Amino acid sequence: MSEKGFETNIEASLIGAGYHKRVLEGEDSHLFKEHAIDIEELFAFLEDTQPQRMRTLKKTYGADYQKKVFVRIVDQIKKHGLLECIRKGIKDRGVSLDLAYNKPPTTMNRTLIEKYEKNRFNVSRQVYYSKDNQNSLDMVLFLNGLPLVVMELKNPLTGQTVEHAKKQLIHDRNPKEQLFQSNSRAIVYFAVDPDEVYMTTELKGNATYFLPFNKGNNGGKGNPTAYHSYRTNYLWEDILTPDSLLDLVYRFVFLKKDDILDSNGEVIAEREMLIFPRYHQLDVVREIENDVQEKSVGTNYLIQHSAGSGKTNSISWLSHRLAKLHDENNEAVFSSVIVITDRRVLDKQLQDAVYQLEHKAGMVERIDKDSSQLADAINSETRIIITTLQKFPFIMEKVSGLNRKKYAVIIDEAHSSQGGKHRLHSQIFYQTRP
Repeated sequence: MSEKGFETNIEASLIGAGYHKRVLEGEDSHLFKEHAIDIEELFAFLEDTQPQRMRTLKKTYGADYQKKVFVRIVDQIKKHGLLECIRKGIKDRGVSLDLAYNKPPTTMNRTLIEKYEKNRFNVSRQVYYSKDNQNSLDMVLFLNGLPLVVMELKNPLTGQTVEHAKKQLIHDRNPKEQLFQSNSRAIVYFAVDPDEVYMTTELKGNATYFLPFNKGNNGGKGNPTAYHSYRTNYLWEDILTPDSLLDLVYRFVFLKKDDILDSNGEVIAEREMLIFPRYHQLDVVREIENDVQEKSVGTNYLIQHSAGSGKTNSISWLSHRLAKLHDENNEAVFSSVIVITDRRVLDKQLQDAVYQLEHKAGMVERIDKDSSQLADAINSETRIIITTLQKFPFIMEKVSGLNRKKYAVIIDEAHSSQGGKHRLHSQIFYQTRP
C-alpha cells in the first residue's frame, strides 16, 4: 500500500465522521500561503451563523468589510492566542463574533444546537503553506477555516516510518512560517504511520520534542494489533472526529506558563507552551467521566501513572470535568470536587488550567489556612477545593454531616506511613446520606 493510499483511507474515514473534503487551490491557496487561514471557509461560517452581526459590520466598514474584519480577527489571534479567540470569540467595533461553537452539554437549547451543527470541519491533503517554497503538508484539519491539526503520514511499505515523519517536521518545516507559530494557528502536529503516532505542540527545529500518542501494547510501547485495520486507526476514528476535536479545543488544550529564572532565582522571562493531552491522559479522563455519568457516585477508581507521564495535568483535567458534570436533569453531579495533595505545583497548575478552560476566577480555592476555611469552602460548594492529606479526616467528618450532598475526592499520591512503599493515585467518589 502506498503512502497515498494510507492518506486516502484516513481522509475517507474523516469524511465519514463529518468532515468535508476541501481542496485549497488557486486564489484560496494563495491566500492560505499568505495568512495560514482558509478565509473563504471562515467567512462562510461567520455569514451563516451570525448574519445580523456581519450586516452591522458591513454598515460600519462598507463594501470591503470582510477584509477589515479579517484584519481584526488576525490581530486578536496574535494578541490573545488562537485558543482564547475560539473559546471566547473576538470583538470588532463593539460587535462580538464567535469563531466556533462547542457542542452544548444538553439538547435543551435548540438555538445552540443549531449553531453547533453549523461548524465547518474540513480535511485538506497536500496543503501548500509557504510563499517561499513548494513544500506541502500531507493533511491538515480545519475548524471554520482555522487550521488546527497537521499530520505527516508515512507508510513502512514505501520504506518510510513514523521516524521519517518526525524528521520531516523537525528539519523541513520552518518554525517561522505563519502556520507553525505557537497558539497562532495549528495546535498539534502528529507524525503517523500505520503502527505508531507521535505528537508535538511546537515546532522548534532540532529542539522539537515529540511525545508518543500510542495506546500501549500489553504493558509495553506501541499499539495493539488491529485486525483488518491499522494499529493507529484510533487517531482518526476516535480522537480527531468533529465532536472529539471540539472537546479537545474547549476542554483539554491549555497554555502552560512557566517562569524562567536566572542563577539567582530571579524571574527574567516567561515561557509559554501549549499542552495537548497524551493518549493515556485523554483516555482515562474520558473513561472516568463516562463511567460517572452512567453510574453516578459511589464508585472508587485507581489510576496508576508512571513518573513523568503527566499526572498533574490528568488531575487538572479530571477535576475540571467532574466539576462541570451534569446529569440528565441538568443538575450538577457533584457539590464540589476535593483534591487532596501536598504539592504546590498542582495548586498553581490546576488553577491556571481551570481558569483557561472556564474563563473565570473563583472555581478553584486552595485551603492554606485552617479547617474553618475548608468548612466554608465545602458549605459554599466551591467547585474545586485543593487541600492537604492532613485535613482529610476533617473532610470526612464535615461532609458526613451534610445531607444529600455528593463529592468527588481526588487523592494525589497517597503514601502509607510505612516508608512510602504503598503509593496510590486514586479517585474516590463519596455521597453523603440523608
